[in-house]
Amino acid sequence: MSDDAPIGRIAIIGGGTAGWMAAAALARVLGPEGPAITLVESEEIGTVGVGEATIPPIQAFNALLGIDEDDFVRATQGTFKLGIEFVDWLRPGHRYFHPFGVYGIDKGAIPFEAMWQRLRLAGEALPLEAYSICAAAARSGRFMRPQPGNTPLAHIGYAFHFDAALYARFLRGHAEAAGVHREEGRVISVERGRPRDFIEAVLLADGRRIAADLFIDCSGFRGLLIEDAMGAGFEDWGHWLPNDRAVAVPTANVGPPTPFTRSTAHGAGWQWRIPLQHRTGNGLVYASRHLSDDEAAATLLAHLDGEPLSDPRPLRFRTGRRDRFWIGNCVALGLAGGFLEPLESTSIHLIQAGIARLLEMLPTRAFEPADTRRYNRLMAAEFDSVRDFLILHFHATERRDTAYWRESASMDIPETLAERLAIHARTGRVYREADELFTKTSWLAVMDGQGLVANGHDPLAQGMPMDELRARLNRIAAVTQAAAGHMPAHADFLARHCSARR
Repeated sequence: MSDDAPIGRIAIIGGGTAGWMAAAALARVLGPEGPAITLVESEEIGTVGVGEATIPPIQAFNALLGIDEDDFVRATQGTFKLGIEFVDWLRPGHRYFHPFGVYGIDKGAIPFEAMWQRLRLAGEALPLEAYSICAAAARSGRFMRPQPGNTPLAHIGYAFHFDAALYARFLRGHAEAAGVHREEGRVISVERGRPRDFIEAVLLADGRRIAADLFIDCSGFRGLLIEDAMGAGFEDWGHWLPNDRAVAVPTANVGPPTPFTRSTAHGAGWQWRIPLQHRTGNGLVYASRHLSDDEAAATLLAHLDGEPLSDPRPLRFRTGRRDRFWIGNCVALGLAGGFLEPLESTSIHLIQAGIARLLEMLPTRAFEPADTRRYNRLMAAEFDSVRDFLILHFHATERRDTAYWRESASMDIPETLAERLAIHARTGRVYREADELFTKTSWLAVMDGQGLVANGHDPLAQGMPMDELRARLNRIAAVTQAAAGHMPAHADFLARHCSARR
């Protein structure tokens, strides 16, 4: 592989969400004149499929594929998501909401959070949720897409809940229509080339040989190519994020679907609730050091809203990421590249980020090492920033009722997170580092929701008269709540635009 010609063949090993996202995106962008794309998957190997909640960047992925959003929601039995409600995380009985979109409106160079923090120190600020159109709409079960104009409705941020298996099927249809060829089969060995950090082909159980210039590993936790064959290495984050198992069960719907995900803390983990059109997804994520599998299943079954539709399904995982995501002509996506528990619904986004960067640095047959190094550096930074955001939820808590929470509250945290917390504690400032995933809204929502209170405020807000500051924020809150009241009910919006019953 020394010439600089375009790659002619791409092999994607593994289907599921990661495999079919990669196949659909590559086929769409590279077009019919691009490389031949083959996806190898086996019906014998199941997919994990716990990621049924997403975050707003998925809108960009759907737009890339030219997907009609109503068709997408209908085909996947989906609903809309305005954020996440956190229950019992700070302490039992406490709730807060992490909304998409933004809080309030900046005043020139003065960020909204600086004005709010100054008013909070004076004891006059309303809770943060009062200034969020997404939080106000979620609390009242309402939804609509953003509207043009100088109104809070222009700042609606949203994502989706959907059936992961239906999503993979939906993407498969797009990919195959764009020319992707699917091969049914189970990979049993990998044929290495020269140099040794290149793959020549994979061999299937029935003797077929699949050769390619570029291999994309979507084989799940095992990392059949990136780890078993290429020895990428793994950075384990279990000391920061101790949850290593989950148990999931669908239930019948009770009432109309809410436009938000709910996350409820328990003694040794947390429970998700994800409403779909045809059912509700539920699961308990927990640390096996603190809770047995039987206890986890019993805890989940005791805290369901509706009737279970199947037996609880156990899952095991290891939190962390590969030391290298790209080696030679092999790139890992999805669980093959790493896993961060589904607390903030980041799994599908990390697949999307990997695909976007691969397209940005699409190699020739020369496989320029500088591209590989840059890809690995950027993907590591992406995972690391999400890791810090997740750790925040567990570390910043008043809960001391179980060993699980005591250990979480007292653990050493990464320096990058400690620096953020120190800045916030002094001035209430929050920031978004470069193009990292989570916005200032997200950091502010979770820091405040988890009980972190700043001792001072940003000097940028100091020169604003208190009467003006007070009037401005009260007006923002009033307009926000009024705007939310004009939005249709989430269930009505679904019925009108994207009901799966059509």
